[in-house]
Amino acid sequence: MTNLSVNINKIATLRNARGENQPNVQQVAVDCEIFGADGITVHPRPDERHIKYDDVFKLRPLVKTEFNIEGYPSPEFIDLVLKVKPEQVTLVPDAPDALTSSAGWNVADNMEFLTTIVDTLRDAGIRTSIFVDTDIENIKLAAKTGADRIELFTKPYADNYASNPATAVEPYTLASQAAHKAGLGVNAGHDLSLENLEYFHAHVPYLNEVSIGHSLISDALYLGLKETIAQYKKCLK
Repeated sequence: MTNLSVNINKIATLRNARGENQPNVQQVAVDCEIFGADGITVHPRPDERHIKYDDVFKLRPLVKTEFNIEGYPSPEFIDLVLKVKPEQVTLVPDAPDALTSSAGWNVADNMEFLTTIVDTLRDAGIRTSIFVDTDIENIKLAAKTGADRIELFTKPYADNYASNPATAVEPYTLASQAAHKAGLGVNAGHDLSLENLEYFHAHVPYLNEVSIGHSLISDALYLGLKETIAQYKKCLK
């Protein structure tokens, strides 16, 4: 069973455009769960251009499935997640001004830093996931930090899927196998869509969770949120 975690950042982006409370981020999270989502993901950034820190506190008592908070482990971010205590924290290497995630961690260069963060989160009872590319040696190092899972950065797969699906997915198949062998769970996210998700799921073993935001919310403009979530869930069966 692969879980679908819906990233609701884009809902917050739309809300913030008017500076009011429409759409209501908290209500959308609740509705996503009612419509079948297995989890809710948010990625609060320092500039709060979409999800705000206050949103995270408001969402915590409402999310009844799994709450996943992504972000760069700055002191402010770690303070937030230790207060909120989500089920999972996904550590990403984004610079504060990054538009979106564009690469995974170089674990070798950040081994001590990541290990310290993972230890802190484990002591708080929070599952950790480290955002990585498909390099197998890097994944083995991620396991040595003590992390519970990795999240595979899937933009390269999405970019190459249309031209050659088999070639696009092969590194992810191997990476997931290596992660499983190293004792890690496997998540995946970035540019997964109704076009490419079913194939990815069929060819990547040990896949615990996919986190999808931009494509899913874009599809919901045409299909409606309930139908969109149903179609993404269908891709994971």
